[in-house]
Amino acid sequence: MKFISWNIDSINAAVEHKSVRGEMTWSTLNEIATIRPDVFAIQETKLKSTGLTKKQATAIAELFPEYHLYVNSSTARSGYSGTMVLSKVEPTQVEYPTIGAPGPMDLEGRIITLEFPTFFLSTVYTPNSGSSLIRLPERGEWDDKYREYIKSLDATKPVIFSGDMNVAHQEIDLKNPKTNRHSAGFTDQEREKFSALLDAGFTDTFRSLNPDTPSVYTWWAQISKTSKINNSGWRIDYYLVSDRIAENVTESCVIDTGARQDHAPILLEINV
Repeated sequence: MKFISWNIDSINAAVEHKSVRGEMTWSTLNEIATIRPDVFAIQETKLKSTGLTKKQATAIAELFPEYHLYVNSSTARSGYSGTMVLSKVEPTQVEYPTIGAPGPMDLEGRIITLEFPTFFLSTVYTPNSGSSLIRLPERGEWDDKYREYIKSLDATKPVIFSGDMNVAHQEIDLKNPKTNRHSAGFTDQEREKFSALLDAGFTDTFRSLNPDTPSVYTWWAQISKTSKINNSGWRIDYYLVSDRIAENVTESCVIDTGARQDHAPILLEINV
């Protein structure tokens, strides 16, 4: 099976594609549609609390005909966060879980989980620790709650899960580790929490297949005009799987988005 995951940074910006960046986002979305993944998971949809507009729904349906669509929008703050999943096959069950996260995080549409006969498929948009690490304590609580949630799924059947996890795990996973030791996404706490997630029985599929491959990133800061040109990026988007199915992974890679900065989609192929 083939899976794709992408932090799109606004469904509306893609559908409207009125700016140069919007055109690039729309182009990437069309490229994904031609790949026809079995499941396409999207983070940071930035939809209204009411979900897709008619125009947005029509555009997605035209690109992904006959897919089953599931949306989890933020009700805490409209137009913020949010996740969406498109699946060729109708799942046996769909969950929009709350995990006991601190503050409004459980109301921000951050997780969708699809159950299939032999596995769970979940996507997540992990909270950012914020400017000056203002949300680092709450982020730590989230990581603990999320790990327990994924473990509860894994206790029933294997899990394939993906998303913008807002952490570069190892120094190899970002261009400038020394100058970012105290930056959101590369603090000791966030890295340790990610290690704890892996230690709980899960495999980072890209790093498992490419243990020593440097300079492969999934995010380049928009604030820097040269971040993509210089490949000054971070690998913060992941496909993780339960350890017991890790040997079934045949491909885990980043889809090239050319000059477009921000997040790139990631692709997983696995026999399940």
